[in-house]
Amino acid sequence: MIIHIENEAQFDEIIAQNPLVLVDFFANWCGPCKMLSPVLEDIDTAGETSAIIIKIDTDLEGNQSLNRRFGVRSIPTLLLFKNGVLSKSSLGYIPHDEVIEFINK
Repeated sequence: MIIHIENEAQFDEIIAQNPLVLVDFFANWCGPCKMLSPVLEDIDTAGETSAIIIKIDTDLEGNQSLNRRFGVRSIPTLLLFKNGVLSKSSLGYIPHDEVIEFINK
């Protein structure tokens, strides 16, 4: 299941409760974000990873503090959290196989 985050408290709760979380910072008007979205949906639907996938709309007022907290200046930005700790990040669109590799390595 892909979870859409609406505020920092919701984000913190999910990060704390799940050992592996992939975070997608996006905006609805962003072309590369629109390309990445179905890739993440396919990965989630097919059960190709144990990671929880969360999406953060950078334009929502409730998410502005998360944009600042993680220094999001370009979208899409992917962040991978392992046991509550930021493990790695990726900027821009990446294809299906690279997303799987990003999560699993």
